Amino acid sequence: IRSIAEPTGPLGAAFYFHPDTMARGKALGLDGFRFYMLGRGGVLGDVEAGVVHSAFGYFHPAMVAKLWNSAKEVMAPRDAARAHLTCAYDMARTKLADVSGLDAYADAAATVVNAVDDSALALFAGLRAEPVPTDVPAAAYHHAVLLRELRGGVHLVAVTAVGLPSAVAHAIKRPDAVTMFGWEHDAPQPTDAQRALLAEAEDLTDRLLVPAFGTLSSAQAAALVDGTAAMHAAIMGA
Repeated sequence: IRSIAEPTGPLGAAFYFHPDTMARGKALGLDGFRFYMLGRGGVLGDVEAGVVHSAFGYFHPAMVAKLWNSAKEVMAPRDAARAHLTCAYDMARTKLADVSGLDAYADAAATVVNAVDDSALALFAGLRAEPVPTDVPAAAYHHAVLLRELRGGVHLVAVTAVGLPSAVAHAIKRPDAVTMFGWEHDAPQPTDAQRALLAEAEDLTDRLLVPAFGTLSSAQAAALVDGTAAMHAAIMGA
């Protein structure tokens, strides 16, 4: 769980603002941030902005509302989600075509994904309901995105459970991105006590993931770690 946590975060998000994704969004009438918001959140369906914020966390609610509401005037959320995922798969087919071991990674990741109790994990559940591509590079990357949403959703649950506002957690972990997430004028000012709560939430996140990851065999666990490293090198190192 800990071995794949750090690389899976940027790996699963690598397509969000990839030039090809941005170009696809522009062709659909959506700028980069709106395509991200509507595309990633579109698996939730045509919901209110507050529902999207509940699944995303971290962002200023007003920013979510502005981006989500204006984006869905251009395109239906579910259609945007599928267009967004197509960008992910296209990137994977280009960058992962020569990476070996991805079939074993996809098998291991699917074992974890299928074992998850998705209670309180709306974004993960929405993505899990989407069909898995049939080719290995895209299927492997699909599962990398799923595992990113899984840890992200579980972490948001853990942050809430310890009594820490998600905006404060974000300000601690990514102080350089506070403004980008909409907190330009009322950015949280974390205390030492809140920093301790975030450490508690990180530990709780790992523990909450144990039941699903505990279904892996030793060989599957190794395939998951090795596949994550190989995909990270191929995508993030390129």
